[in-house]
Amino acid sequence: MPCSRFFATVGKVAIAKTMSNYGWMGSLDEFLTCSQADWLETLKTNYQRLYHQNSAGTQQQAWQDCGELLRSQLSALTRKSWTLIFEYELPGEGGRRPDLVMLGFGHIVVFEFKQNTSASNADCDQVAAYARDLSEYHQASAQHPVSAVLIPTRSVKENAARNAVQILKPTQISTYLESLPAKQPEIDPTSWVNSDYAPLPTVIEAAQRIFQQEPLPNIRRAQSAGIPEILEFLDRLVQQASEKKERHLVLITGVPGSGKTLVGLQFVYQTDHNALFLSGNRPLINVLQYALKSKALVREIRNFYIQHEARRQSAPREQIIVFDEAQRAWDSDRMSKKYGIQSAAPGTVLRICERTPDWCVLVGLIGEGQTIHVGEEGGIEQWNQGLQSSIESWQVHCSPEHAKFFDQPTHTNSLLNLTTSLRSHLAQYVQTWVSHVLAGEIEQARAIMPLMIAEGFDCYLTRDLEVAKIYCRDRYQGQPDKRYGLVASSRAKNLTQYGIRNDYLSTQRLNVGAWYVEPPDTETSCCMFDRVVTEFSCQGLELDLPILGWGDDLIWQNEDWKTTNRQKNVQNPRQLRLNSYRVLLTRGRDGFIVFIPPESKMDSTFDALESAGLQRLDSIRMTKPEL
Repeated sequence: MPCSRFFATVGKVAIAKTMSNYGWMGSLDEFLTCSQADWLETLKTNYQRLYHQNSAGTQQQAWQDCGELLRSQLSALTRKSWTLIFEYELPGEGGRRPDLVMLGFGHIVVFEFKQNTSASNADCDQVAAYARDLSEYHQASAQHPVSAVLIPTRSVKENAARNAVQILKPTQISTYLESLPAKQPEIDPTSWVNSDYAPLPTVIEAAQRIFQQEPLPNIRRAQSAGIPEILEFLDRLVQQASEKKERHLVLITGVPGSGKTLVGLQFVYQTDHNALFLSGNRPLINVLQYALKSKALVREIRNFYIQHEARRQSAPREQIIVFDEAQRAWDSDRMSKKYGIQSAAPGTVLRICERTPDWCVLVGLIGEGQTIHVGEEGGIEQWNQGLQSSIESWQVHCSPEHAKFFDQPTHTNSLLNLTTSLRSHLAQYVQTWVSHVLAGEIEQARAIMPLMIAEGFDCYLTRDLEVAKIYCRDRYQGQPDKRYGLVASSRAKNLTQYGIRNDYLSTQRLNVGAWYVEPPDTETSCCMFDRVVTEFSCQGLELDLPILGWGDDLIWQNEDWKTTNRQKNVQNPRQLRLNSYRVLLTRGRDGFIVFIPPESKMDSTFDALESAGLQRLDSIRMTKPEL
């Protein structure tokens, strides 16, 4: 019998009929009757085909140990209708591969084998993330229960469970599989391995796909957030404006990570008209231009002001303008000092757009609770003030919640307020948790945390920065597309002694494009942990798992957040600090780790965040599993 039904034997060499996205696949009977040597050779051959390099000796030893263990365990199964898929590569995920996926009786079971005596946080979270992503983004898995199982191969401890992960000692694999109740419908293995898989792209990946004219994935999360409907609405508005010679201002608001930038990028590049994507977020511009190796996709709004207003009053050639991070619109004092322009940024942009011939659609993308710069405290009301001094007639479109800020009648549409975070996979409660924490509502935050954990969002607290770094490296080992690194508030004064260089000179020298884009083993990558970005360089951008250095600029005292920072020309320094930490706490896709310096003045802050539900990274809570 062949070692896998997907291979044909020619002489003594197994030749793949098609390029597969796994190492070995076959029924339970095929696995048990296939020799260990032939099975291992198939894994090595497919690995070389997929990655154009030979598998390491440590990898081959891990395969061999895993194979021997499974043969001894699975031969005892009374229910034989299982399919085994070893080293299945999640499509488009840069080599992320669960050790084993088993399909049978309507179940999908994801296994990770670790040659350890116990389960680490990183190991548990790694296998949980595999199961989460298959459940959420893999079409053929959507209607089936997906279970995560971790096997510390040298463990003799009693079985346990951590959140949604079953932690089994090796001798209990068959018992666990036998305990799963039969579900319907059955799963066809061929259809499963060839199923569509559409994970959420990062902002950088989305821009690259658009620039390369590749379709963005049809993400269920994006569908539920209403992004396709917003794009259709904008397309209709452009058609109306061009036909009737009208000018429209569209303000799209949303929580961090809700897809505002994704909407803007997609809109600019799907239209047949001249369009321009602008941002007041210089780091975002730098990162996108670095990733795309082009300045044609996005431009800094500073240059837009200088070209069309500060030096001479000219009309842009584009009649569709997208202003991303529009909450960073400066007030008139800041605009006057920087550019000699005697009006706030919204009014300036409106005035420039009025010079475009015949018609214009101006879209402002506004992040809620993210004003972090001097001169940004004017809020959405500045758009109303700009309209009052306009020469042309503008039609305003916004969400019902924001219509109250305008003196003139508005067209309201609930689609224009994005309330769901796409960045954090399924962690729709992250925004609520952060809001409660920063409002000082610690007990309310603690009540939200179990919901975040249940949805696979991993949040930790530590006073040992090295422990946090080790966790990240362990969790994302062998996953070159993953990004993790240090983020911190620009105003914290006590972090540099711990290697978090958030001082002005260090952050100014940072090549922010390389920091986000380059692979983990590159000297300039965020994953090297030797450089840090502050709130100014991470707004609108994201990491898979940031380590947030919480500094002495925002400390918990007397049941509330206090700041000793005093900034020139700032109306409410405490609110800017709260907004900065809101940005920093919402950068993660898989979760985040908060590092609190081991100083007595930071003890109350550590206690407050632990009370809010953050788990200490050096602890692991396990319960008896329900088998």
